[in-house]
Amino acid sequence: MIKVLKPGLYSSIQDFGRFGCQQYGVPYSGVMDRYSAGLANIILGNAPDLAVIEMTVMGGVFQFDSDTVICVTGADMSPKLNGETIPQNLPVKIVTGDVLSFGKLRKGVRCYVAVLGGLLSEKILESRSMYQGVTKQSVLLKNDIIEITTSSSFLIIKNALVKLKDEVFENDYLEVFKGPEFDLLTKNQQTFLMSNSFSISKNNSRMAYQLEECLENVLEPIITSPVLPGTVQLTPSGQLIILMRDCQTTGGYPRVLQLKESSINVLAQKFTGDKIQFNLLEY
Repeated sequence: MIKVLKPGLYSSIQDFGRFGCQQYGVPYSGVMDRYSAGLANIILGNAPDLAVIEMTVMGGVFQFDSDTVICVTGADMSPKLNGETIPQNLPVKIVTGDVLSFGKLRKGVRCYVAVLGGLLSEKILESRSMYQGVTKQSVLLKNDIIEITTSSSFLIIKNALVKLKDEVFENDYLEVFKGPEFDLLTKNQQTFLMSNSFSISKNNSRMAYQLEECLENVLEPIITSPVLPGTVQLTPSGQLIILMRDCQTTGGYPRVLQLKESSINVLAQKFTGDKIQFNLLEY
């Protein structure tokens, strides 16, 4: 098992989310950056969608009470094992009593810790993802215990060599498709939307990322309609809101764009003040 000595900031257990429950108002949830979380699992030989620990901006401190193997991916939070620096994106052997900690944030926003065999926290509605109102708690707390599969096998080197995609951290372009209300925008609005850079505001979370720059909006609110992670909404004030993994299931603001799945991963590693630009794709 893993004992949480310090939880870090907004740390939680997440897998790839809940599906088939949106008609009941239950969000998808799940890891913000599926690429990085899936990579950690794949390196360990796990299925990519197994539950991992997700940390935001500041990592925690975790003590292992059994032997296992871990992999740390995503944001570089200076991971250490028993005070010694360890590599990311490679399997790391853990023995009983080892302590995993994190330090200075060097790159990205969200970091992932996968464990051989996955985390065995409670599964609700076919997912282990934490979400307030669905699970008992929405974040990890000090002294929490996370059950894992005990393993003395370290024979996973065959999965250690995986090509990394640096664009998750380095790409400032978000690939998008037209949203249902995109064609209601004027040509000038469409041009402004696709030719300008936008800044991530301080209002960013697992639910949504708000952008600083506004787009003049004369559109009427729409009848409440389905929304998804990656939906870009245009508010009456002209502010753009990009919905993320914990977003609501319906909304009444015009849906002008829809992010490609890989672009949600890119955005999940952006921080306040970072610039992004939309790149429109054809269906």
